[in-house]
Amino acid sequence: MKASQIAELLNEPACAHNTKEKSGCARPKPGATAGGCSFDGAQIALLPIADVAHIVHGPIACAGSSWDNRGTRTTGPTLYRIGMTTDLTEQDVIMGRGEKRLFHAIKQAIDSYAPAAVFVYATCVTALIGDDMEAVCKAASERWGVPVVPVDCAGFYGTKNLGNRIAGESMLKYVIGTREPDPVPAAALADFRQRAPGGRVHDVTLIGEYNIAGEFFPVAPLFDELGLRIVGTLSGDARYREVQTLHRAEASMVVCAKALLNVARKLEEGWGVPFFEGSFYGVADTSQAFRDFARLLGDDDLAARTEAMIAREEANIHAALEPWRARLKGRRVLLYTGGVKSWSVVSALQDLGMEVVATGTKKSTEEDKARIRELMGPEAKMIDDGSPKALLSAYKDYGADILIAGGRNLYTALKARIPFLDINQEREFGYAGYTGMIELARQLALSIESPVWEAVRRPAPWARTKAAGNPVGA
Repeated sequence: MKASQIAELLNEPACAHNTKEKSGCARPKPGATAGGCSFDGAQIALLPIADVAHIVHGPIACAGSSWDNRGTRTTGPTLYRIGMTTDLTEQDVIMGRGEKRLFHAIKQAIDSYAPAAVFVYATCVTALIGDDMEAVCKAASERWGVPVVPVDCAGFYGTKNLGNRIAGESMLKYVIGTREPDPVPAAALADFRQRAPGGRVHDVTLIGEYNIAGEFFPVAPLFDELGLRIVGTLSGDARYREVQTLHRAEASMVVCAKALLNVARKLEEGWGVPFFEGSFYGVADTSQAFRDFARLLGDDDLAARTEAMIAREEANIHAALEPWRARLKGRRVLLYTGGVKSWSVVSALQDLGMEVVATGTKKSTEEDKARIRELMGPEAKMIDDGSPKALLSAYKDYGADILIAGGRNLYTALKARIPFLDINQEREFGYAGYTGMIELARQLALSIESPVWEAVRRPAPWARTKAAGNPVGA
């Protein structure tokens, strides 16, 4: 990828923080890819497309022995869970065999799994040695009649966020707009007409929704109830043929902050698809997301049915959350995550009556930080340093009751004997939508109130005996 193309991706006109004084995101600094490089960002943005063979073109270290390396869930194919790599060795690099190995890897993936498409991801090594990945993918597609999509996302290009945008650009260039949507099934249409006589079915899309731990499954029926057909997502529980049709949506929602904002903007510029930014974390944000869909679609009947659905769901969820709020109210949370979760989870926690004493912003954009200030006030405490020492120091200084962070911080919390909740992509529980709030409250209460914390903080029995002046074992 050329430097000019990277600069263009860093400069996102739809971002409110693109100004004359500050044009685009800051360029990555040495060491900025620690915890997530462009390759990582591109792959995790596209990996949930379930019926695609995802091949990492590079050494084994970039994707070796991987299986289910993102916690997304699917209702169908599980091909996305199989880690595929060309496994380049030093000899392949020296002898210039990278392109040949890639060509044969694509053939093997097609022969073995019959995928709907093949995505090929560049890595630092293959970019440095100059493999013409685009030409190989084109030749393989013509040879076997299966779409083969190159994703030029070498890790040294920049950060994880940039990798997300690169993934979006690849979809815009090679996939989106290459097929028309299927008609609404007659049975589904009849069912909707029975529930909403005279109502219209609208095609919508979600951008940056990854269905982590299957958390979107409880939200999807509400879309069906309102007649909002999700023609495709980018990319939770997606299929290749659905991603091809995103250009025909009547409205789109950007779920994951700014990571794929370039896709939403270009859908609007190229095909007239309006978009808004929202979140499904928290009662208020979930309700607002449905209201924004009705607003963008300009359908008065849909707006009325949306308000009726929101009133019903909010009444049910507030009643269900009341006992949990009584247990969690006033509890103090140290939140260390990034991107959309750095502010969307704040909203969910505030819905439960909890106080977020500080939030992590290492992987957050300027827009994310603006949303944090909007929710937590202008004096909101933001943490960039995620080292164990810094996190534990912040936990103590701010008087937190629980640390909510990613899986890599789990052992930091356990060694310090403090309550912990995993919020990132490795988690086993979904927290999106109205019902997701109940699960979030339940997991928070289980962690904070667990009797294990009091037990492990007590001195060991032999230490108490020794302190009392009695011989150990007496």
